[in-house]
Amino acid sequence: MDESAILRGQLATERIHAAQVVNACLIVFGTAREPLGESGAFREASVSYLAWVLSRFEQRDQLLGELITASRTAALGKPEASVPAELADLAAREGTSRQALTRLERALSAASAELAHAAWQAFGQFFNTLWCARREAIEEQLARLPRIATWRALSAIDADSILEERARYAQVAARLPPGVALLGATGR
Repeated sequence: MDESAILRGQLATERIHAAQVVNACLIVFGTAREPLGESGAFREASVSYLAWVLSRFEQRDQLLGELITASRTAALGKPEASVPAELADLAAREGTSRQALTRLERALSAASAELAHAAWQAFGQFFNTLWCARREAIEEQLARLPRIATWRALSAIDADSILEERARYAQVAARLPPGVALLGATGR
């Protein structure tokens, strides 16, 4: 397996794991029923994971923005830029990790159970539609970039970050309330 395939695989894994955690949170915190069982430890692990992984994706968005700016600067006076226009358009699209983090913060700071349920639903809807679609499209465009050095720089993935992501995800899985599973957006 080549290095770019490993990096793409890790990005996809992080995106899938994040979706699974968001959807478990929706079951526990975003429904009209009271939270299931001992949800305090689950909430702590989930919020820690989501804040960490969304911050990592935000960091990647910032790196992508820097690459796009550098590419445009280098392309002045040239007919073609080294970053595809589609990638620049996707980077500017709604659905950023910063927006997701803001919605997560709203869900966490809701003043009442009713507002919390609504905020978790809004966060989940945003994440499962705009955020996921944007990330998938960006990753698809990134797969077309030929240079591994670009992949390394944009992914900000190394062995330590992979281990950190797995450990945080395992903490969420270990604290799931009874009857809740880590499933994707489609229930798989």
